[in-house]
Amino acid sequence: MSIQPEGEDLRKATRWISDERLNNPKASLTNLIEQACVKFDLPPKDAEFLTRFFSEKD
Repeated sequence: MSIQPEGEDLRKATRWISDERLNNPKASLTNLIEQACVKFDLPPKDAEFLTRFFSEKD
């Protein structure tokens, strides 16, 4: 079972965070999520989704 985020911006943010974590494994997940929310203009509910998604993935 895979969780697919809804909305193109949320998908882009998820991909961007994943790529950033590969390039810099020591980067703070919280900071990456904050940056993604600004970069992709995401609402707070999407930030919550990203936090849950990447926390469960780890």
